[in-house]
Amino acid sequence: MPLFEKITLKESTAIKTTPGEIFDFFMHLDSNYREWHPEDHVLFYWVEGRPWEVGSISYAEEYLHGKLRKLKSRVTRIVPNRYIEYAPTSRLLRYYFPMGTFTIEPKGDTSIFTATVSMRVGWIVKALFRDKFENGLSSVRKHMKEEGENLKNILESQQPAGTHQRAGLNHTIGENTY
Repeated sequence: MPLFEKITLKESTAIKTTPGEIFDFFMHLDSNYREWHPEDHVLFYWVEGRPWEVGSISYAEEYLHGKLRKLKSRVTRIVPNRYIEYAPTSRLLRYYFPMGTFTIEPKGDTSIFTATVSMRVGWIVKALFRDKFENGLSSVRKHMKEEGENLKNILESQQPAGTHQRAGLNHTIGENTY
């Protein structure tokens, strides 16, 4: 039995927009962050470098599982309009949470936005704290799903000149891998 197990959480959402529009939303994440998830997102800004360039460092505060999390991440890979990869700047956190990604795939008149988070969990944690661990995973899955739905609402109701307003209906393709 390996000491650590790799777990990947994945959530995909179909959005009636172009990959460029989704990517542009992230290029302006410092001003879009709170709108993206008004209940949980608190703050986002770039600490070092330019938005979404390899090596740039961001700082974010958000609520996950009822607790305020302060996250500092480095952009590790970028393919404009298609792919963003980031990892915690802390070596210790990076061991347990190696990376997160945003993937954008064109599909007809829509784009499939996929958020992925990878983590490593020890079997001891899973055995001794199973309920707490499962609740934590459930909370992260819920947060990821809400982010996809919110992004869909924002971009599908987007007004000219980049003003965002929330829309009504959601259509999400959910896929959680565990």
